Amino acid sequence: MPTTPLDGCLLLIAAWGVIGLAGLVRPHSIKIVGHVLFPLSALCGLALAAIAVRGINAPASHVVLLIGLPDLPLHLRCDSLSCLFLMLLGAATTGISLFAGGYFRQGHGAAPGLLCLQYHIFLASMGCVLLADDAYAFMVAWELMALSSYFLVTTQHRLAEIRRAGFLYLLIAHLGALAILLSFGVLQGGSWQFTFDSMRAAHLSPPWSTVAFMLALLGFGAKAGLVPLHVWLPEAHPAAPSPVSALMSGVMLKTAIYGVLRVTFDLLGTPPWWWGLVALAIGLASAFYGVIFTAVQNDMKRLLAWSSIENIGIIFAGLGLAIIFHGFGMSALAALALIASLYHCLNHACMKSLLFLGTGAVLHATGERNLGKLGGLIHRMPWVAWPTLIGALAIAGLPPLNGFVSEWLLLQAFLFAGDVPRAFVDMLLPVGAAIVALCTALAGYAMVKFYGIIFLGQPREPGLAQAQDAGLLERLGLVWLAAGCVALGVLPVQVISLLNTVSRGLLGASLADPAAHWWLLAPAAARGASYGPLVFLVIAALVIVLTLLGVRMFYHRRARRAPAWDCGFVRIDARMQDSAEGFGQPIRHIFQPFFLIERELPSAFDHLPRYRMAVTDRIWRYGYEPVGQLVRRVAELVTVLQQGRISTYLLYSFVTLLVLLALVL
Repeated sequence: MPTTPLDGCLLLIAAWGVIGLAGLVRPHSIKIVGHVLFPLSALCGLALAAIAVRGINAPASHVVLLIGLPDLPLHLRCDSLSCLFLMLLGAATTGISLFAGGYFRQGHGAAPGLLCLQYHIFLASMGCVLLADDAYAFMVAWELMALSSYFLVTTQHRLAEIRRAGFLYLLIAHLGALAILLSFGVLQGGSWQFTFDSMRAAHLSPPWSTVAFMLALLGFGAKAGLVPLHVWLPEAHPAAPSPVSALMSGVMLKTAIYGVLRVTFDLLGTPPWWWGLVALAIGLASAFYGVIFTAVQNDMKRLLAWSSIENIGIIFAGLGLAIIFHGFGMSALAALALIASLYHCLNHACMKSLLFLGTGAVLHATGERNLGKLGGLIHRMPWVAWPTLIGALAIAGLPPLNGFVSEWLLLQAFLFAGDVPRAFVDMLLPVGAAIVALCTALAGYAMVKFYGIIFLGQPREPGLAQAQDAGLLERLGLVWLAAGCVALGVLPVQVISLLNTVSRGLLGASLADPAAHWWLLAPAAARGASYGPLVFLVIAALVIVLTLLGVRMFYHRRARRAPAWDCGFVRIDARMQDSAEGFGQPIRHIFQPFFLIERELPSAFDHLPRYRMAVTDRIWRYGYEPVGQLVRRVAELVTVLQQGRISTYLLYSFVTLLVLLALVL
């Protein structure tokens, strides 16, 4: 029996591995894989979340596993930071695995048992990343996470577009891994010890500390999808099956946040304040860039992928703010900014996983990802529509749901930062608050488009009338994540009590004890800012109930039905509704310099006129495509050296030997 949280976490991670291997026993059996193994995986996730919650307030524990290379055992450690992210992993996996049990079926490009193996290796590797306590264990788990997720992304590998998306993802992932490996190399400080304890004791000079931080920010930023390293994310998420997209966006991106926190506040100690400006600027740029592209997308999964870039940007903005405050010795505000970021990690795991699963249910029922071919599904798929509505309202930042709490806390950290001892920083922080507020407003705009086009109005295609609602396991997964959005929204005081422990471990500071007023959240009581989510929920529920009763009692009796006013145009049908392109048009006009827009316009003589518009990323077109062309040309030049003759290769070896001898002498 496990005696510490670390023992319990290792046991459950090993159970995920066993479940994955069990999928190979009957690889083509949907009943065994979907109705037995994936529900067992969900139970393991629930148990992991419960153990991790207990471990947040427990002392740190260590273990050394004598496996791996000689003289390189695996060091594992479980502390409050790793337990928080293990809780996130377990809670999100519970809902996603339940949904996946009803989602995966024949025809997904691979046998269900093979998908089960890849899926659970992915889960186990993420758990190992969060427990690793040396560079060797961390990098092995990190690469295993990248490879397993690559195979999941390329499930439909027969499609060239999906193979391209998988290759791009793997390329960026390995570039990021190289930067992380170099960062660990700098953190060793010349020692041959790979453990994190030796890195904590290295005491690097300020220039080398900066190099280690920048490499970590580059490496983990590539995995998180920060601009300009974001290009893989809008391609990989739509290519992957929806439960995999939910895992990647809701959980995998958070491992990058965990890595930045571990390196910055744990391994490097006290970071200088100006590091925070770098992280803050990159985070705000990513949030703004991501949200404007979210608002103009017509593919529902691509829309959610761009939204993930926005939310990761908000989290990094909070981390940058925490570094700034911590560097200036403003411990209370540093704790507030850090807790806001950690809270948003939990929130985004629930919200985005829920939305990706909702789109997966819609995709299964209709076969469509294009918003322009959907509509009216709230009548055909109510079990999908209502949980998805909760996720859309939450990610739009509306109270009393969870998205509002973390964004409100972050804005409090921005607005209360009036005593920063640098005039230009003090001047820039209100600009950051304005950008966060703008991103929140645009996110709400995008969610109105997302939910309204898919579920409201009339069906835009005749085939939508045959759409079937989600099955039992899929419903349970959606309801679980929707309940998480509500619970994190109405119980912030209890959540912050856990996050305070993490903040004390990283910063040595925390917020005032919120348990004094369990119903009222007051992160900066001296300034008079407070929020009562339960009071807000009760008042909102009363207003809705009284409004419905009033309509039924006083107005509904006098209502009469009549055809909608058609302005004299009698051909009003479902195609006359607001379209996804129409919703995005104002954003395209206002922020046109950020977009690269390609249009295909019909002429007056076309018998079958067609209009097509594509909004592409300027960073991809002018940043990555020239590099790709350069690499291709260099590769073509290098192939000249490959003659296929042994004599030529011996000549190369001889010339190389002469050059080396000349250098030695």
